[in-house]
Amino acid sequence: MAKPILLSVDDDSDVLRAIERDLRSQYGAEYRVIGSDSPEGALDLLKQLKVRNDSVALLLADQRMPRMDGVEFLQQATGIFPSAKRALLTAYADTNAAISAINQASINYFFLKPWDPPTEHLYPQLDDLLDDWQASFRPTFQGIRLLGTRWSPRSYELRDFLARNHVPYQWIDVELSGNDPETKRLLEALGPEAANLPVVLFPDGTKLLESVPADVAQKVGLRTRAQTSFYDLAIVGGGPAGLAAAVYGASEGLHTVMIEREAPGGQAGMSSRIENYLGFPAGLSGGDLARRAVVQAQRFGVEILSQEAVGARAEGPYRIIKLADGNEISCHALMIATGVQWRRLDAPGIDRLQGAGIYYGGGATEALSCKGEIVYVVGGANSAGQAAMNFARYAERVIILVRGESLSSTMSQYLIDQVQQTPNIQLWTHASVSEAHGDTHLEEISVLCSDTDKIERVPASAMFIFIGALPRTDWLANVVERDERGFLLTGPDLLRDGQRPKGWGLDRDPFLLETNVPGIFAVGDVRHGSIKRVASGVGEGSVAVQFIHQYLSKV
Repeated sequence: MAKPILLSVDDDSDVLRAIERDLRSQYGAEYRVIGSDSPEGALDLLKQLKVRNDSVALLLADQRMPRMDGVEFLQQATGIFPSAKRALLTAYADTNAAISAINQASINYFFLKPWDPPTEHLYPQLDDLLDDWQASFRPTFQGIRLLGTRWSPRSYELRDFLARNHVPYQWIDVELSGNDPETKRLLEALGPEAANLPVVLFPDGTKLLESVPADVAQKVGLRTRAQTSFYDLAIVGGGPAGLAAAVYGASEGLHTVMIEREAPGGQAGMSSRIENYLGFPAGLSGGDLARRAVVQAQRFGVEILSQEAVGARAEGPYRIIKLADGNEISCHALMIATGVQWRRLDAPGIDRLQGAGIYYGGGATEALSCKGEIVYVVGGANSAGQAAMNFARYAERVIILVRGESLSSTMSQYLIDQVQQTPNIQLWTHASVSEAHGDTHLEEISVLCSDTDKIERVPASAMFIFIGALPRTDWLANVVERDERGFLLTGPDLLRDGQRPKGWGLDRDPFLLETNVPGIFAVGDVRHGSIKRVASGVGEGSVAVQFIHQYLSKV
């Protein structure tokens, strides 16, 4: 934790050095001593300290300074750090002014110059002031702070990015906490920059205005550039399949890099509770599973890049990946484990309000914000059921909308039982969203009942969409064979009438998880015919490494 600050202000450099020396000698072990030779400069410094979320325990100012005397300075400084103790340094002739300041300006104490010896004329009184300050002191949050508004799509994007990458942060909704005095002081310290929301504040005092995840990733130390240009194995996608492949590949000696454009864990990482994963009878969250897997992968030396792959090609024995920043990585074996993305809901108002009450996926960062509200979950698969159970802990009511007549054909029985036993979860069958309404954020939705062909307009503060998923493989369109929906074809699915894929130059059939390009493999949900379960993805990622070893032995 950063030390609280003792700030002294005096335009006389000799006096300033003397008071700093004595403060540092007595209190330097517990406090950070800072000096300023002008009250205007000290006020600017205090604003910077406020933005950095530092704590100021003492403000000690000389009374006689040009342009602004000590009393005026302390009065203005109180508006920035109201809990700091305030004291004046005065000459004997200014004693009456000092006494008046104590009575009228809430100054806590005054010290006469010179104060020698400090053991008699300085430290005893300061000890009392600082003990009193410590009694009510509550340490401030020392990590990243994100200022924004709940209904801002960019604010949501940053919160989701930080949460899924397990970066601790403090969320400050400037609208919701607009009446909080501390938030007001922070916004005043930021000045005009407070208009450039979202604002990300870092402990070192730096700021990112209207920032995007890529900017934050670089600042918080997430690796965005590869350490080298060549790897034995490159994995694109950091879901369960990609993480499993990374762990097994690196543990067996392959120089491995994993490229993930959002956060390790993929869609599974957004799940609030996975209860059917082997070895965890009480279940675990997708975030916990991802965090454990990342630690395990890093332990074996896997390099994880926060980047996006935008292209791939084969050049002789090398497989080359082009990244969004223009750099390229080459490897002997390439694994595609990019999973799938939620299918878009096609209805008026949906795209306009995305990130402002309408979200695709679990929206774990939004659960607390939904306290006491009505939340809609669209979809009937396990991911929808897990999200509904999570939101039911906070929301007044959670309503699941499904097109079918029940959940039995799409959701695991254990989840159906939980949903049915949760009193504030309702299931609306034969229902679909026909329109979303709201100016700056979601306020209502129109629900079409296919049984009656009637539309009902109902209030809604948040809606989370889980209506199936499709792969994002356009970047591989001219390289790897895909099915009509974009899933990657592998192994036996590439053989037509017993013939190997066009251009296949090896004297063997493609391995079970290998694409039509030798050395490029596909695992997990992105693969045609895969079983959309976490355990299945982990299994495929693990098994694929054995095929990669066989491939590399012939390269």
